Amino acid sequence: MAIVINAHFNWQNNRGKGSLKYLLQQRQIVARFVKGDQSTSQKKAKGRAVAAKIAAEVCGLKVPRRTFCNNIAAREHEENLGLPNNFVHYDIAIVGGGMVGMALACSLASMPLTKQLNVAIIDSNPALEGKTCIKKEDPPDPRVSTVTPATISLFKDVGAWQYVQQHRHAYFDKMQVWDYTGLGYTRYNARDVDKEVLGCVVENKVLHSSLLSCIQNTDLKKRIYPSRLNSMTLHQNHLPTMMDSTSSSFHASLAKLELSDGNSLYAKLVVGADGAKSHVRELAGFKTTGWNYSQNAVICTVEHKTENQCAWQRFLPSGPIALLPVGDKFSNIVWTMNPKESSACREMNENDFVKALNHALNYGYGPHPQSNLLGNNGDIFSWFRRDLTVSANECFEVPPDVVKLVSGRMVFPLSLRHANNYASKRVVLIGDAAHTVHPLAGQGVNLGFGDAFALSRIISEGIAVGTDIGEVHLLKKFEVERKRENIMMMAILDGFQKAYSVDFGPLNVLRAAAFHGAQYISPLKRSIISYASGEQRLPLFS
Repeated sequence: MAIVINAHFNWQNNRGKGSLKYLLQQRQIVARFVKGDQSTSQKKAKGRAVAAKIAAEVCGLKVPRRTFCNNIAAREHEENLGLPNNFVHYDIAIVGGGMVGMALACSLASMPLTKQLNVAIIDSNPALEGKTCIKKEDPPDPRVSTVTPATISLFKDVGAWQYVQQHRHAYFDKMQVWDYTGLGYTRYNARDVDKEVLGCVVENKVLHSSLLSCIQNTDLKKRIYPSRLNSMTLHQNHLPTMMDSTSSSFHASLAKLELSDGNSLYAKLVVGADGAKSHVRELAGFKTTGWNYSQNAVICTVEHKTENQCAWQRFLPSGPIALLPVGDKFSNIVWTMNPKESSACREMNENDFVKALNHALNYGYGPHPQSNLLGNNGDIFSWFRRDLTVSANECFEVPPDVVKLVSGRMVFPLSLRHANNYASKRVVLIGDAAHTVHPLAGQGVNLGFGDAFALSRIISEGIAVGTDIGEVHLLKKFEVERKRENIMMMAILDGFQKAYSVDFGPLNVLRAAAFHGAQYISPLKRSIISYASGEQRLPLFS
C-alpha cells in the first residue's frame, strides 16, 4: 500500500509539469500492486480507490494545442518533429536582399509581434556584408528611385529614414510635365495639396544601405546567407500525439531551401523578393501575364551649372525623358527610346550625348507650350477658376541645361509583367517578383515597398490570432489587398505609355486637352498628386 500512496504523492508533485509519460508509469505500478495484493479486502479496496483517482486524473489530462507562431512554441515543436540533427529552421526566409526584401525585414523588426521571429535573408550581393562604401564626394550613381511621401512615412515608422538623411538625397516640391508637340503642359506643386514635398530622389545604394543599417540596429533574429537559391520543396513530417486518449497525426509542412553554397534550411514562409526574374516565382510555379515594350531606358547622371530642384518629364515621339534632381548640382536622366536609338546613344561621345539631351529637353521635336494656348489661363476651364491651385498660375519653364555627363550610360529593356497569383501555401511574392511596370512615373519601387510593409502587417495580424504564418488563407489576404493597388497603377502607367507612343493629329489634340485639364481642373490635379504620392486610392478602390 505504501507504493500506491507514494505513487499518488509523486503524481501530485508533478502534475504542474505535465509529465504524461510519468503518470502512465505510475498508473501501471498501481495496477500491478492492486492485482498482486490479495491479503485483505481492505487493502484492495483502498488500492483500487487510489488507482482510480490517479487514472481519472491521467485520462483527464489536457494536452494544450499550440500554434507555432512564436519562437518558444516553435522550438519545442522542432524537438519532436524527427528532423535531422543539422535541421536549420526559420520562421521566414526572404529570398532577395535588395531594397524591397530589406524593407520587409525592417518592418518585421519594428513590430512587437513579428520582431521575435527568426528570419533568414538569402542573397549573394556583397553589399549585404556591409562592404558598400558611400562617399559623399563621389558623383551620384545613375540607379536612383523616386520615393513618394507615403514611402517616406513608412521608412520613418520603421526607423530607416534617419539613415537616408545621412547621405545625399533630394526632395522636390515642383514637377512639370509637357508634350513635345507644344500643345499642352501641366505644373504640379506640393502646396496644391498642402504638402511640403512631392517626393524625394535617392540613390538605390543609399536606400539599401539605410535599410541594412536599420536592421543591424534591431533585435531581429536574423542570418544573412551570401548565396543563391538552387531549389525549393515542401518538407512533410508527421508527429503522433495523444489527445483525450486518442491518437492522431499532426502534419507540419515546411519549405525546404537548398542553397548554392551547400546549405539547407527550412522555413514556414518563403518570401520571393528576388526581382523581375524571380527564381522563387519559377520554382513555386506562379504564372505571369505581360509583354515587352520594345523600348529601352537609358539612365545616367548629369551635372548643371545651378542646382535643380524640380522634376521634369517631357513626352517625346519614342518615349518620355525625365530629369530628376539628386542633390547638389546633379540630376538623373531616364530616357525611354527604341532599342536602335538606345544603342546609338550609348555609343555617342560625351559631347554629342550632352547635346542630344539638351535637344530632347528643350526645343527639339517641337516648340515650348504656351500658357494661353486655350485662352488666358485656359478659358475653356474657366468654371473651375474659383478654386485654382497654386500651380495653375505657374507658367511653363525651361529645364536647366546639362553641362556635363558624370557617370556611365546604362541601358535596360522595359516590360510589363504581373504574376497571376502572389501567394500559395508557404510562398509569397513581393516587389518586382510579383509585378514590373514602366518607369515613366517612378512608381515601381514604391509598389514594392507597399508590398513589403503590407505583408509584415498581415503576418503580425495572423500571429495575433494564432494563425500559421505560412497558411494560404492568410497570405491570400495580402494578395487581395495588394493586387488591386498594383493592377490599377500598372493599368494607368501602361495606358500612358500607349497613349504617348502614337504621333497622330487627333490624338495629339486629346493629349493636349488632358494636359490642360490637369493644369486647370483643381479637383483632378489634387487627386492626381494624392494618388501618385501614395496617399489616396482611386474612388473605384476606396
